Amino acid sequence: MTSCGFVAIIGAPNAGKSTLVNALVGAKVAIVSPKVQTTRMNVRGIFVRGEAEIVLVDTPGIFNPRRKLDRAMVNAAWSGAGDADAVALLVDAEDVGLRPHGPAANDTAAIIEGLKAAGRTVALILNKIDAVPRAELLPLIEKFNGEGIFEEIFPISALKRDGLDEVAEWCAKKMPAGPWLYPPDQTADISSWLLASEITREKIYLRLHDELPYACAVQTEKWEERKDGSVRIDQIVHVQREGQKKIVLGKGGAAIKAVGEAARREMEGLFGRRVHLFLFVKVSEKWDENREHYRDMGLEFPEG
Repeated sequence: MTSCGFVAIIGAPNAGKSTLVNALVGAKVAIVSPKVQTTRMNVRGIFVRGEAEIVLVDTPGIFNPRRKLDRAMVNAAWSGAGDADAVALLVDAEDVGLRPHGPAANDTAAIIEGLKAAGRTVALILNKIDAVPRAELLPLIEKFNGEGIFEEIFPISALKRDGLDEVAEWCAKKMPAGPWLYPPDQTADISSWLLASEITREKIYLRLHDELPYACAVQTEKWEERKDGSVRIDQIVHVQREGQKKIVLGKGGAAIKAVGEAARREMEGLFGRRVHLFLFVKVSEKWDENREHYRDMGLEFPEG
């Protein structure tokens, strides 16, 4: 009998949620960068385990929001958890275990309290265990075990793909009986327009994350199918200050050229066709107050 459902992966920023989702799916469906809060919306990755089709919901990191965009992201994460058939809390074992009073530990504690208040029983996935001495890992597991909301605890390394079979098996067991929602070869539920925007944003973060502030967005403005089977993609890179524009462009346009080349190569691999990518950098001081941008990102515009 077939089964199908949704598993929400939640956690503090930079815990490794997108890396885990990509590893379980076996394909890149979510962008990854060292920059905190890279994931801004719920991204659905799909994989099959036996007769079960599992839709993983990669959610934005949950933290104490200060800005409107922050609130929209955190709301999306909690919404994804509320709608899912099962929830897994991903924790960076290194960050929380070795820095018990740091931001990640505080965000994780707040998430656990939120789950308790909602009456949710979830799985705990302890990521990056290879970076924590065994003598410190066991007490950490015991500490989380005492919270009373974790039905399973999985020590893993998403990057090294250690422990993923057990996580996949748990996901499959949590799926309710029913027909599959997607074809067996589909790995993601995201539009090509949005995926293209995310790829370019990832390349910007990977190249400039030490120099560029968090407030940067990429919008796919035009998607033109060509007779030769290729596609022209026009994108706007929104920044909030003139100085940020100079950083993105780089000396003589070198930075934006390198970003465009890296993004184009990845798009061609994912889309299986030739891509003509054109990037335009624009100063949009209040892009994060624009409803259209939230809609393009798949986020609800927070009122107030």
